[in-house]
Amino acid sequence: MTKIGIVLGSTRPGRVGDQVARWVHERAAKRTDAAFELIDLRDHPLPHLEEPPGFSGEYADERTRAWARTVAACDGFVLVTPEYNHSLPGVLKNAMDHVHVEWNGKAAGFVSYGGVGGARSVEQLRLVCGALQLADVAPQVTLPLATEFEDRTVFKPGEYQEPALDLLLDHVVAWSKAMATLRPGDAEAAIRRRLDAVIDGLRNKDLEALGRNYAPDVVSFDVEPPLQHVGTDAKLANWAKVFEIFEKVDYELRDLDIAVSGDLAVGHGFGRVSGTLKNGVVTDGMWVRATFVFRNTGGGWVIVHDQASVPFDIATGKGVTDLEP
Repeated sequence: MTKIGIVLGSTRPGRVGDQVARWVHERAAKRTDAAFELIDLRDHPLPHLEEPPGFSGEYADERTRAWARTVAACDGFVLVTPEYNHSLPGVLKNAMDHVHVEWNGKAAGFVSYGGVGGARSVEQLRLVCGALQLADVAPQVTLPLATEFEDRTVFKPGEYQEPALDLLLDHVVAWSKAMATLRPGDAEAAIRRRLDAVIDGLRNKDLEALGRNYAPDVVSFDVEPPLQHVGTDAKLANWAKVFEIFEKVDYELRDLDIAVSGDLAVGHGFGRVSGTLKNGVVTDGMWVRATFVFRNTGGGWVIVHDQASVPFDIATGKGVTDLEP
């Protein structure tokens, strides 16, 4: 699943940024389209920039290497920043400067606070993001101390800030998913995110979202007749039947192996549809053998073929549906 890091960019004693970051994280955690992790720079004490110049991803200091792993694990970021003297905090700039390739090809959004909502800090952060090849999204959340903080110390945001935060998160998640397909050497991660999008579409019973994951000429060998389903419409019609049966749908994909060669990739594992039926009965479903073929169209990886099957018992002439991985 797409992972978004919420970076708390202040380590100052008496900071109010921790209240803001918790608010962002609590709101974001209610979403199902990405996973969110709160990253506090206090937990990553870095020296003033001491790494030699270069963009290789090789770092001399173990503190830098630990920070690089944290940044690399994320697909996008929400930077929570105050404004100090018309600029961003030095500790945040230092953290961004310490690594380089780990930021590249990802998305970033901004939640700022300060005398004028931290807007001038964000202006400079957008320039830094450009140099780091971070795609900064347009929506942002600005939190003036005079209106969003009681006595300028206790964070009490107005309800009108929630739609602004939701819009910011919408853009960060969407851009993070789109950018994942463009990062060099990250094909497998992009393919796994494509399958995560399929799972999200099933859980949300969203046929339109599901359709974006398949090539128009997809050929599907499903467990349900006929022998093949050709085209996106036929594939989505199969999923529509599932939605008619289930009140709540879940899908689990495990033991997935992916092999990539050029513009084509193959994945295989085990899948299971489960959930709550329309009559209220909860079912675990059955495990099937799942195979996927992907093609990189230039705009991202899409599914051009999938197959779901169960072993066949020759003696009885029936499929075996009670096996587990």
